[in-house]
Amino acid sequence: MRLHLDAFTFFKDNEYFNKIIEGYTLFGTQLHPKLVYYPTAKLRLEAGVFLWQDFGKGRLQQARPTFTARYRSGAHEVVLGNIRGHLNHGYIEPLFNFERVILKRVEEGLQYRYLGNRVQLDTWVDWLRQQYRYSNYQEQIAGGFSSNFRLTGDNSPLTVSIPVQFTATHNGGQIDTLDRPLQTLFNGAAGVYVSKDNVGPFSRLHLQAYGLGFKDRSFEYQLPYHQGTALYLNAGADTRWLNVLVSYWHGHKFVAPLGGDLYQSVSRSVGNPTYREATRQLLFVRLMRDFSLGEAAAITVRLEPVYDFRAGSTEFSAGVYLNFRQEWLLGNVGKRARWAQ
Repeated sequence: MRLHLDAFTFFKDNEYFNKIIEGYTLFGTQLHPKLVYYPTAKLRLEAGVFLWQDFGKGRLQQARPTFTARYRSGAHEVVLGNIRGHLNHGYIEPLFNFERVILKRVEEGLQYRYLGNRVQLDTWVDWLRQQYRYSNYQEQIAGGFSSNFRLTGDNSPLTVSIPVQFTATHNGGQIDTLDRPLQTLFNGAAGVYVSKDNVGPFSRLHLQAYGLGFKDRSFEYQLPYHQGTALYLNAGADTRWLNVLVSYWHGHKFVAPLGGDLYQSVSRSVGNPTYREATRQLLFVRLMRDFSLGEAAAITVRLEPVYDFRAGSTEFSAGVYLNFRQEWLLGNVGKRARWAQ
């Protein structure tokens, strides 16, 4: 039996002044203590409670029980209950918002992961809202897969891989009291990733290029756009002092319900909810630095200016994040091997 603690303190300030999404600040802390038990060498059971407190608020933003059953055999892993979510899926930000690490840290459902030497795959379902008979709301489900296929060998000086990603969201159900049509939205991305380690003063240089698509598969359309496309290019350099990532985005009628706010062609703002912008052309510069505080803790600092070609304006976001993760042995329940986390 073990006691596991995840602690996460966050500060993210979005200085945005556009009609797609306004600026706002996220500031608070999240704790996730849980008990861990291994009934067999390959099965890990976790039970705990997730606590979320936003600073400046008198009561908890969220308090919910969590349970995870995780079975792992070789490269295969099956997770039931609270799955490995947010950044662990490995999506690009246009498909999966970075802020989900704060706003949607707990995902509940089913997950299968394959962690091979040259192939990695994460398929998952997040059951967002359960519907019951005579409910006055719709059932909500999200899911998808994120995969990576490495083309080069272990001894190659270059790493070349093909990432393929997909997300789907569904709002519907048949036993509610609402007269509202169902909505099913698909997003996909495929690209190429190239990286090389230890190039002069750089610990790593990497390039990424993605083509993305959006498709509304609903029987009755509720969005102004029914399909869209996008191009997403990245060039990055990692050093011992700073990691830099420059990204170019060109989206046309692109909508991704789970994706980052700035990439959308449909407004998510409070002040301009009906605003739309068919073509979005943006340039991001991300400056990132991790500071190790020992084996269990680290601070991450991010500064992200973004230039909007259409508006001719520059906005930015900044963030500081403290992560702490550690396990303590409470007692041995049987003499069983434990697989590494």
